[in-house]
Amino acid sequence: MIKRFLLLALLALSVSACSSSPNDPYADPRDPIETLNRDIWDFNQELDEAILWPAAQAYGKIPEPGRRGLRNVVDNLGEPSYLVNNVLQGKFVDAGSSFWRFTINSTVGLLGIFDVASEIGIDPKPESFGETLASWGVADGPYVMLPGIGPTVVIDRSGDIVDGTYFPIDNLDGGVSFARLVVKALDTRLRLQEQQALMQNSLDSYSFVREAYFQNWRNKVYDGNPPPEPETEEDELDEDFYDQFD
Repeated sequence: MIKRFLLLALLALSVSACSSSPNDPYADPRDPIETLNRDIWDFNQELDEAILWPAAQAYGKIPEPGRRGLRNVVDNLGEPSYLVNNVLQGKFVDAGSSFWRFTINSTVGLLGIFDVASEIGIDPKPESFGETLASWGVADGPYVMLPGIGPTVVIDRSGDIVDGTYFPIDNLDGGVSFARLVVKALDTRLRLQEQQALMQNSLDSYSFVREAYFQNWRNKVYDGNPPPEPETEEDELDEDFYDQFD
């Protein structure tokens, strides 16, 4: 029910965003609801300070082998969706890797606690349905800051909902499914702490996170080799300005 509500909310935001045009000529066209997004960003910062970061710190006190085992289990549950999305993108070798990773880690690796597949040279090939849609030429949709979740574009988070319908995730009971999401959230928050100083030292932390999200999203869509982005009119003006001093 929560996933369906989230999808409907994303679609509603997409429609409302696409039907409006910002008056600010310097507004980022990828972020047509920036005012709302910034309000949610402020809310998320307060939520992080009050709940998420303290919880992540407590989670971080679990010995690294224990946390690694939890991460491995969570990652292993996603392998079937990686398989499907690799097939849909025509990456059949990578799909084979996902198949063998799930088979080996679910058996020899004791339900994924141990990443035996990586130890024998079968590396993970994660692909989401959002990335599949992007590879098919589907537009990203507007940038959205979700309460308690963070930055996304419509096809990214909507794709996660589709990925949640695959075996074995779709067969998890509510408690196990919730625990999986909690582990992912806390583990991600711990790893993001390394970037916290960069964000806090930036002139505009909201814009910093937005650019970091789009850079990461493009890297995922293009498997770490994104094409050069087209120059904007502002970039051309900057070049003309600096050319005066050559």
